[in-house]
Amino acid sequence: MSTVLLDQTETTTATHTAAAPSPTPLPLDGIKIVDFTQVFMGPSCTQLLGDYGADIIKVERPGAGDISRNSFPDQDGQDNPIFLSINRNKRSVSVDTRTDEGREVLHRLMADADVVVSNFRSGVMERMGFGYEDLKAANPGIIWASGTGFGPEGPYAHKGGQDAIAQAYSGVMWRRESDDTKPSIYATTLCDYITGMHLMQGILLALRTREASGVGQKVEVTMYDSMLHLQMQEACMQLNRGYEVNWGAMPLSGVFETTDGAVCMVGGFTPDPLARISEALGLDEDLTQRPEFANLEQQFKNKPALQAIFRERIATNTTEYWTHQLEGQGLLNAPVHTLEQALADAQTEANGMIVEAEHPGVGTVRMLNAPIRLSATPPTIRRAAPRLGEHNVEVLLENGFDQEAIERLQQLGVLR
Repeated sequence: MSTVLLDQTETTTATHTAAAPSPTPLPLDGIKIVDFTQVFMGPSCTQLLGDYGADIIKVERPGAGDISRNSFPDQDGQDNPIFLSINRNKRSVSVDTRTDEGREVLHRLMADADVVVSNFRSGVMERMGFGYEDLKAANPGIIWASGTGFGPEGPYAHKGGQDAIAQAYSGVMWRRESDDTKPSIYATTLCDYITGMHLMQGILLALRTREASGVGQKVEVTMYDSMLHLQMQEACMQLNRGYEVNWGAMPLSGVFETTDGAVCMVGGFTPDPLARISEALGLDEDLTQRPEFANLEQQFKNKPALQAIFRERIATNTTEYWTHQLEGQGLLNAPVHTLEQALADAQTEANGMIVEAEHPGVGTVRMLNAPIRLSATPPTIRRAAPRLGEHNVEVLLENGFDQEAIERLQQLGVLR
């Protein structure tokens, strides 16, 4: 299979075979990870680990595979863009874990693994015989990493984890620009991604600890905790002062419609921001001279009237015009882009954020690059996301199974 190997120190990409070694050793070369994760939280974690060299063996259900293979009807079926976006640099094995033979296959894969990762509900791995204590008995150095909705204890432990549910429980969904704005689901899976990054950080910390001790450990993260932690500033203010901080409700900031779109303005981080806004908007007066806008306390109190002035003025001209005007006064601002516009932006190109890989069934796949830049060991794309069960034979041969044993497992339907 032909893939793109990306070196972020270069401005062009080169095509190599999937087996081609990285030009420099990657940080996680030699790390074997057995990956039970699916949907987004877990796969976003393991894809980044794979981008930096880890060997990710993705365990999938025969026939169905990862849930994200079937999230939306697509012309490429199970190899749709949702799945491809978060499963590169992985090898797929499809094993029936309902059978003794299937569980034995996985025990053998995990016997010398460095990390086992899952994002099932609490207790599922244990019920399959893959809990931490089960695996540690055979492999004391194993790192057992789990991402769940709420954790193994507490009143919500039995609940499934899901992005919007975590937004609701954690208070994130309730905190909005103003009281007359209805609570709504954030349009991007913020909770999944943040929890996935915390899961990756936990794995890296455990790997570092094992270098010194030789002993593995359990790593657990929850969507609930991750979303609370996201609000660490607001939480500390609430816990210690009984006051709710809402960065989206600041009186000199907001999103304002223009004649051809919208502009986001942040009226802060500069001296006398309201005076600067007044100048940028070409108002006849400096609004700070009005008693009702003279200081931040008054601006909060009279925010509706103040922002009505902003809205009326900004609605008279184009987005480009107002970004130029605001820039001229040193005010933070940005046009409100669609995702399509953001992907086509010159800054996206300059940062090398769109890369390509070749998939045997789909062809060229364009996707986002890893966002972490390492000058000596940049991320690589060694293979596109796998087809379901694509590496059954390859992985089992590497783990001590002979061809006869593999054929028997195939005949039994354990490998499909």
